[in-house]
Amino acid sequence: MKSIKITVQDFTGVYAEQPFMQGLRKAASTDGEIRWFDCTRIDGTDCYCDDEAKAILRKQIEFSKTPALRQAQGPSSISTPGIHFFDNGNYHYMSKLWTDSIREPFDLVVFDHHPDMQPPRFEGILSCGGWIKEVLDHNKLVQNVIVIGVADHLVEEIQEDLTHANAAEILSRVTFIRESELNTLPQNLSSRVYSKLANDPSSLYISIDKDALNTQEAATNWDQGSLTFEQLAETLQTLAQNRKILGIDICGERARDMGFEDTAAADALNNALNEKLYNLITTLVERRFPPSRE
Repeated sequence: MKSIKITVQDFTGVYAEQPFMQGLRKAASTDGEIRWFDCTRIDGTDCYCDDEAKAILRKQIEFSKTPALRQAQGPSSISTPGIHFFDNGNYHYMSKLWTDSIREPFDLVVFDHHPDMQPPRFEGILSCGGWIKEVLDHNKLVQNVIVIGVADHLVEEIQEDLTHANAAEILSRVTFIRESELNTLPQNLSSRVYSKLANDPSSLYISIDKDALNTQEAATNWDQGSLTFEQLAETLQTLAQNRKILGIDICGERARDMGFEDTAAADALNNALNEKLYNLITTLVERRFPPSRE
């Protein structure tokens, strides 16, 4: 099996409370397929990413990216995807920086309780609340975007906001699967997602903000949705079986200064979820790229 590259960009130090993530950090000292970046001293990153921070983070990505992101290879190539962990939802804009590296047409599949398509408050500033719009506006290779688990009222609000900003045309390439639909399609979410992509052979990039999940599955720093881990896992499995995956992002930790009643329980919940996601993704890759019989 081809090795999976793991990149961790730790902005707040929250992973220090997670034994599984600390295991990755320790392994990074000897395993060339794991990169751990301490980003806690990079200014200009919390919710908004300024130009100086972007330059530093792009260098980290350039150092870490997989062959699937280095050159155009087409949907039939066999490069394994990378897994990228980058802290809490305030840093979800990192998915925009990672997708900037893609060199072939792709569809973007996002799990998030928020649409992340707000028109920018400050021109040229990348934000966690507007990064998907930035991808649609500036990345000519993105074909379609599916956002799964968005709160219903936020879908209505973002449609109004984009209309007022004379930017509603980008919605023609966006499909929202609303939070309310997760309850009406509990066993059919994966087929619904795949049906939206069935006529498009492009490769996929997947970005997971754990705030799409319910509070029994994760503890995040943003209001959470009602997606279950089973729905997430089944959807990832369906996509991995049928499409080439270029990369998978994972964010949605708790904030370090957030007042959870039991931070130890929150950290244990997130630690278990990160480990389950890692194991799930590596298993899916192993199925697609079985070990050599040499």
